[in-house]
Amino acid sequence: MSFKTLAVTVALALAPTLSLAQGCSYDRQAMSCAEGTTYDAATGTCVTSVNS
Repeated sequence: MSFKTLAVTVALALAPTLSLAQGCSYDRQAMSCAEGTTYDAATGTCVTSVNS
């Protein structure tokens, strides 16, 4: 097997792994809360909002 073939094979084998290494942005998704509640980033849930 030539060096070129080996290099292409390794690159193609690692391509999916490298794309997954970029990570997902699950922590950056928008959260929708029902009316009268707001998103609490500390707990990651919707909490009843207190109107002042």
